[in-house]
Amino acid sequence: MRIIKIKNLRESFFKSQIECNMSIVHRVINEVRKYGDQAVNKYTKKFDKVSLTDFRVRSAEIKNAYENMNERLKVALKQAKKNIEKFSRAQLKQLKNFQIQIVEGVVASQIVIPLERIGIYVPGGRFPLVSTVLMCGVPAIVAGVKEIALCSPPLYNNTIHPSILAAAKLVGIKEIYKIGGIQAIAALAYGTETIKPVVKIFGPGNVYVANAKKIVSGDVGIDFIAGPTEILIIADDSAAPEIIAADLLAQAEHDMNAIPILITPSLVLAKKVKKEIARQIKFLKTKMIAQSSITNQGVIIITENLDQAIEIANRKAPEHLELQVRNPGKYINRLRNYGSLFLGKYSGEAFGDYTSGLNHTLPTSGAAKYTGGLHIKDFLKIQTILKINKNGLRNLGPVTQIIADEEGLYGHSHSIKIRMESSDP
Repeated sequence: MRIIKIKNLRESFFKSQIECNMSIVHRVINEVRKYGDQAVNKYTKKFDKVSLTDFRVRSAEIKNAYENMNERLKVALKQAKKNIEKFSRAQLKQLKNFQIQIVEGVVASQIVIPLERIGIYVPGGRFPLVSTVLMCGVPAIVAGVKEIALCSPPLYNNTIHPSILAAAKLVGIKEIYKIGGIQAIAALAYGTETIKPVVKIFGPGNVYVANAKKIVSGDVGIDFIAGPTEILIIADDSAAPEIIAADLLAQAEHDMNAIPILITPSLVLAKKVKKEIARQIKFLKTKMIAQSSITNQGVIIITENLDQAIEIANRKAPEHLELQVRNPGKYINRLRNYGSLFLGKYSGEAFGDYTSGLNHTLPTSGAAKYTGGLHIKDFLKIQTILKINKNGLRNLGPVTQIIADEEGLYGHSHSIKIRMESSDP
């Protein structure tokens, strides 16, 4: 892991791009729109090396996966589900229907209703990302979404990993398809003979999935266009180097492109952390991935003080931000841009990934400058209603006409005028 001084920090550090062969993404999406199931099957065979005759997972397979789930995992997932539900319900309480009189005769209202149908994408690969099922599925259920379609690539014995199916059963998701990648995003967005289109797509994925979501956004809603996962730790000389090293490695093992960063004014701490990483990585089962991430993306930045560290963090806007400093609470109001913030040495980012109740679907690549993590509101529509009587018409009509005339929208002005004339005694 490189150690650099702040004066040698390049502007490229603050930039992140999601790059892939976009022609492939466009081609797959266009073919799925045109040929439906046929194209889904074609690209599942091409990319995942699996031939499907039916990509809907049947209820018996879901039930069997749940019944045979490891009991310790089942207990852990139930606890995580309970905590996510609790936090989601607390968020929901902040979003209420209301009605307010703006001026006499003018009543404006807000109503909050759930989305009708959503899609959840759960990545495949070597390990089943059961947490993604909970993080996207639980708030959807709490919000009141009636239809949830889940897609995951058939990379486990030509089907979906049973732990993903069991987690879906635990959450209450019944509509599951063993398709992944670009073709899954296109199928969810536009529908096929088998899959009914959704109104919004949630869940992480690789660079091709991210760019597929980018292309279909607008035709459907999406949660985020996610880049490589990130952690940025701000630490002073009071921090424990072994804990910092462990957290950097925990993020590094996600992906060879994961971005682990430590910022500290202590060169002594930096050297200790680097030494700890070298020691701890030897025992990681995910050593190959973590080593690549640490070597190619990892960096320790030496600042003159914590003020500079905070300034860098605000510019970087990391997905996960840890404060391992004395009195971390006093810095909260100075930190503006992050997906989730973790305070003190006991608040490991892994708790945010799994069991604390926080949602782990978070903005990456600087998106934390304009948005936060997945929220219950992302599964809802907040709609407005207006009711005006004759008194309200007299109160707002003239000023509305003035603004419409200034903009040259005379039809708008006339639509008010005709109402005022018809309301005359």
